[in-house]
Amino acid sequence: MEPRSSRNLENTVKKFCHDPLAPKKLSTSKKLPTLAKSPSGLETPPKTKKGSCGDKQVEITIERIKVAKSLKDKQSNDLEKVALKRKAEGEERPAGKKEAKIIELDSQIVTVPLPHIPLKSVMDVEVKLVYVDEEDVSYEFGQSFMCSGLQPTCQAAEREYPLGTPDFSFLPQMDKWLQVALKDASTCYRQKKYALAAGQFRTALELCSKGAALGNPFEAPAEEIASVASFIETKLVTCYLRMRKPDLALNHAHRSIVLNPAYFRNHLRQAAVFRSLERYSEAARSAMIADYIFWLCGGSEPCVSRLIKLYWQAMIEEAITRAEAFSVMYTPFAMKIRADKVEKVKEVFSKTHPAYVDYIYTDLQGLHVLPQTADWSSFQPQQYLLTIGFKNKEDGKFLEKVSNRKLPIFTEYKTPFSLLSKEETVRHMETMGKRILPVLDFIRGTQLNGCLRACSGVMEKLQYASLLSQLQRVKEQSQVLNQAMAELATVPYLQDISQQEVDLLQSLMADAMDTLEGRRSEKERVWNTMQKVGRIEDFLYQLEDSFLKTKKLRTARRQKTKMKRLQAMQQS
Repeated sequence: MEPRSSRNLENTVKKFCHDPLAPKKLSTSKKLPTLAKSPSGLETPPKTKKGSCGDKQVEITIERIKVAKSLKDKQSNDLEKVALKRKAEGEERPAGKKEAKIIELDSQIVTVPLPHIPLKSVMDVEVKLVYVDEEDVSYEFGQSFMCSGLQPTCQAAEREYPLGTPDFSFLPQMDKWLQVALKDASTCYRQKKYALAAGQFRTALELCSKGAALGNPFEAPAEEIASVASFIETKLVTCYLRMRKPDLALNHAHRSIVLNPAYFRNHLRQAAVFRSLERYSEAARSAMIADYIFWLCGGSEPCVSRLIKLYWQAMIEEAITRAEAFSVMYTPFAMKIRADKVEKVKEVFSKTHPAYVDYIYTDLQGLHVLPQTADWSSFQPQQYLLTIGFKNKEDGKFLEKVSNRKLPIFTEYKTPFSLLSKEETVRHMETMGKRILPVLDFIRGTQLNGCLRACSGVMEKLQYASLLSQLQRVKEQSQVLNQAMAELATVPYLQDISQQEVDLLQSLMADAMDTLEGRRSEKERVWNTMQKVGRIEDFLYQLEDSFLKTKKLRTARRQKTKMKRLQAMQQS
């Protein structure tokens, strides 16, 4: 697998293909994000457990962790070769140029608006990439197998089976009744009878769930069966999108990723569903992951990556335009994160966005990437520091307090060891749904890492699902859990995880699967246990703070009393 060039994205696109979707004229929106051009120098999970219903999903997760590790090891080896080559080239160049460049860029911070992407370009991207398989359903089915880890890489598979003449002899034998259902569904879909096609795909999914996916389901690997089911789920997504019913497509989009997270179109279709539901921050993250997975699995077509990045940029801009409570600024940097540079960035933000200065928050939890400069093959891609300004001071304080916690706890309990009343549950659910999750979703739209820590977005959604369960909002709970499952299934492909994180990932997957199946409802879930531990720690810290404040006041009173006695003695 040859790594892609680290040259500027625009030059790469102009060289390899002419993209008619690129915006030719910048237009201003209600509120554009800003880019600081100066790359200034800015400087305990529980014991694991496996549920009876989630064992199969845990086994699949373990296999995918191995597959993701092998993919990333190969990419890492390629990147090391690139780094050595660049280092050798750098030694031949005269010294001092790099330092001069950093000093020059660090001297001032200039903000510029990000480009506006017209809606027509977004729709064209969806036609080219989301609905690309309309003419040949079987080809994507074969590609889903190749991208799920059964073949070395997608690029190798494309060399072996060219796009024009796909060869499916390597695929396992499919059940004949399932083949009939898929063929009928494909015929209805091509005739634009999307409701009938969706019904046929649902029938195929039922056959698959009953063990009719492959000719001999008892001998077929779980990963192959999951790929077949993922293919059917993703076809249901396209049917419901064509019917303009994105709410019905949402769970199918999540489940297609859970079953096959290594196929980039599954993530892109999820982005299209989020866009249709006007959830632009989540659509941006899905598009970002789609672009990364495309590269990770060997995608080497610059036109495809360009289209995905265009879609990603459009979702980021739309998310910022729709946001009323906050505005943002991205600052590129090349050195360590330093406190003085953070303050300098905040000063620039205050001048650029004077309406959002009640509280300014700088995200130091992770580094951000932008579609304009995202080059996954680069050894050190350009990274950005995200600064968010709020109109409401309490929202900014609340976000910073949440981000500084080690364990995810997002509710202020007056009595931390007692059950919540219905009114308190509603209040906490609204707090998470309106003040926490929207901002976290936006932050993660340019943050690739998929860690399982607090303020990462996954733990919050699982705890939010628990609140929805207490209020018996089953449909919303199912959507949130399926989305969290899709995030968890993708984590091994986005970052290297330790054995401790692997154990936690397995426990979360098993508990989420059991919750969706309605099993073990009387037992506590991993995310609720973590929240309880976090509440206990928070309660102990509050007691400690209260004790120290009381001690300080007591000491101050003693000193004051002592001074009064000395003054009285001197006067007498």
